[in-house]
Amino acid sequence: MSTRTAAVSNLFAIVVAAVAWPSLVLQYWLIVWSGSLGAVTVRYFSFFTILSNLLVALVAASAAMGGNWTPLRILRVPRVRGLAALCIAVTGLVYFAVLRSSWHPLGPQLIADRSLHYVVPVLYLVWWFALLPHGTLRWRDALRWLWFPLLFALWTFVRGAIVDEYPYPFLDVGRLGYPVALLNAALVAVLFLVLGLGFVALDKALGRRPAEL
Repeated sequence: MSTRTAAVSNLFAIVVAAVAWPSLVLQYWLIVWSGSLGAVTVRYFSFFTILSNLLVALVAASAAMGGNWTPLRILRVPRVRGLAALCIAVTGLVYFAVLRSSWHPLGPQLIADRSLHYVVPVLYLVWWFALLPHGTLRWRDALRWLWFPLLFALWTFVRGAIVDEYPYPFLDVGRLGYPVALLNAALVAVLFLVLGLGFVALDKALGRRPAEL
């Protein structure tokens, strides 16, 4: 990567972080008044949208900050950056295809909603696609990335069995029953795997581009 490209990449990382972090804070502020602080905080982090945007915000911030602190270096590993790209892409796609018609936010909630589901995904994917080095991902990474949605699904069903609350209607066991909810979760896992393989293929293709002078 040339010095100029690296500088542009770092600048774009700052932009991604500067959009993602305030959006996450705004969304938390909007729900913090809906119950006790502990319960609201657990509920906040029980949405995949929040987790994927948080991962993006951390990855972008680590790139913008630099430094050799171990957590920052881990967040700059191509596999972690690829996981963030996959998760935020699924967030945008599922929201657009399945969830956007189920509610109609207004005011500050509309700003948080559009930012977390559209603006941040587009910014991060542009950064990942155009401004980061490629060519190091492996096909097995698509399988490794499945731990993220599988842990989320496990947490969702365990928490839902305790408090009878689910973050998304297609996972609502109380309304759909376990067979349908589990089938929907499996379909999302398939989407993760297919898109993950696509991201690895894209990384390999981008890695074969002629080196910059």
